Formats: sequence, C-alpha cells, structure tokens
Amino acid sequence: VQLQASGGGLVQTGGSLRLSCAASGGTFRTYRPAWFRQAPGKEREFVAGFSRDGGTTFYSDSVKGRFTASRDNAKNTVILQMDSLKPEDTAVYYCAAGSTVISSTVRYPTAYHYWGQGTQVTVSS
Repeated sequence: VQLQASGGGLVQTGGSLRLSCAASGGTFRTYRPAWFRQAPGKEREFVAGFSRDGGTTFYSDSVKGRFTASRDNAKNTVILQMDSLKPEDTAVYYCAAGSTVISSTVRYPTAYHYWGQGTQVTVSS
C-alpha cells in the first residue's frame, strides 16, 4: 500500500493545520492507519491512531485535546486536524499503516510496515 501525506506548512503559535493521508493499493479497512512525527535529533513518536473498527482514537498526551484524527473509509483517507499549535509540534509528520497492528501496539512505529513520505510542519513562536 502506498501512502501520500499532504497539508504541512508554516504556521504561527496558536494556529491550525490540517494534514491528510491518502492510501492506494490497499484500504484503511485492512491496514490500520496512524500518525507519527519526528523532530530533528529526536526519535519518531506516536501522535494518533485508531482501533481496528475506527470507533476509538488514541492520542499521545502531548497532543490530546488539540489534535483530532479522523478516517474516511469511503475515501480511503485519514485526516489530522491540528489546532492550538505550539513550537514543540514542529516536526516531519508521517502517515503509517499496518495490517497486524493491535491495540497494545498502536503507539509503536515498529508495528507499522507502510509509511508515507512525510510532510513538514513548522510552528513559529
């Protein structure tokens, strides 16, 4: 499955951005999607993910209450709405998908076998 992320950019503190990720060659019904990010010099970290049926969304503590992840199975797309952005949110954001992800592994990058190319998000202070 190929993943194409888009929507990154430069925004001021407190602003908003909306990322999207489209899948081809597979569907998000089969490959569970998630969002990760990686800042310079830091490890890739979990941002948001979903239960298998999409009914539950998981968030990292650092973005909970500010970011909203959603999925549209009909369009085979996942969205990350980012509000109240902070300079520490600056990173490359990646869309990921995996067919063997379970709820206990949803936060681990190693659980996902497919990755998009990443999109840069920069939040200025």
